[in-house]
Amino acid sequence: MGSRAFAFHGKESYTQPMRVTVQLPDDLAQRANATREALEAFAIEGYRSGAFTTQQVRELLGFETRYELDGFLKAHKVWERAYSVRDLEKDAAAFERHA
Repeated sequence: MGSRAFAFHGKESYTQPMRVTVQLPDDLAQRANATREALEAFAIEGYRSGAFTTQQVRELLGFETRYELDGFLKAHKVWERAYSVRDLEKDAAAFERHA
């Protein structure tokens, strides 16, 4: 079984973008949106685990609004993590930095 590598990187809004390369088995690499699906899975797991804030997930996936992210999370049945006061504070600080 072979594999193909796909690379993706975050939006240029980060001060130092990082390129990540993921080796996918051929059966997954053949999917029409394999790169996007891998990025979304990464973002979902980061969000569920608490490693990523909502703002970070929004930027990673290119969503303009929290509403878009909420729809994405709902569509992917992500209910495990409640939006906390800490999340609100981080999102507010990120908003202030980018405003």
